Amino acid sequence: MPYKILAIDSNHECLNTGLRDAGFIVDEDYTSSKEIIEQKIADYDGMIVRSRFPIDKDFLAKATNLKFIGRVGAGLENIDEDFATNRGIILFNSPEGNRDSVGEHAIGMLLMLMHHLRRADNEVRNGIWKREENRGDELKGKTVGIIGYGNMGNAFAKRLQGFDVDVICYDILPNKSNQYATQVSLTEFFQRAEVVSLHTPQTPETSKMINVEFISNFHHSFYFVNTARGKSVVTKDLVEGMRSGKILGAALDVLEFEKSSFEKLIVSELPDEFQYLIQADNVVLAPHIAGWTHQSKIKLAE
Repeated sequence: MPYKILAIDSNHECLNTGLRDAGFIVDEDYTSSKEIIEQKIADYDGMIVRSRFPIDKDFLAKATNLKFIGRVGAGLENIDEDFATNRGIILFNSPEGNRDSVGEHAIGMLLMLMHHLRRADNEVRNGIWKREENRGDELKGKTVGIIGYGNMGNAFAKRLQGFDVDVICYDILPNKSNQYATQVSLTEFFQRAEVVSLHTPQTPETSKMINVEFISNFHHSFYFVNTARGKSVVTKDLVEGMRSGKILGAALDVLEFEKSSFEKLIVSELPDEFQYLIQADNVVLAPHIAGWTHQSKIKLAE
């Protein structure tokens, strides 16, 4: 009897086609509520998910035959990993699939921020021609610090080659240095970094990590880039850092106020700190699309 797999999030067709060609039975349900899917999940040996709803303990308890979950993406925070592991469910993710996209996107947002391209573009479209006011800041000669040096951090560091920058990284795991970045202690990171790019997964340790205390430890004022997870940043503290001049500008592909599905903002009435980000000239925003390219959609599924 072939394994039965339930895909609850749509992905590139090569995923389901490939599984069927390999002999699996693949059912698709992209619209039913979590409660309805819970009623039938016991019939399946595997699941394919992105982030439509949390795969929590209650859901997994009903998945009595589940042997694996494949997550089309890098992070597994939407799955109760400990409970799944205790039940013998194997978890697969695909961090290699969108690392190239994230690396390019982070570079693009950083350059857009440092050279005032968002503001300048908007001004020219409105008939405003300001040159001196939009004088940029060069990346060359700066020390770029990467927090979290896995697939995404490596992809970003690789794309910094040729910019004549010093690249350092901080990671909780040892021996992460390679030809693209030198691993340093957190103390040295605080002393040297002039650009900070976040590439950590969402875990209890990284939740609210970028806060007032963390920001105050930096010796230099710095540019901040986040293409990782919004909940790693306390937005109120980030805004205070920008108001004080400690943070020169922020490029944010992800926000604290996103739903866990990443499909929309979690609040209808946006708090004051988000209103500040919307109006600030030294902020570049995107709707969680760093890993969202035509090419990454295929690679993630593969």
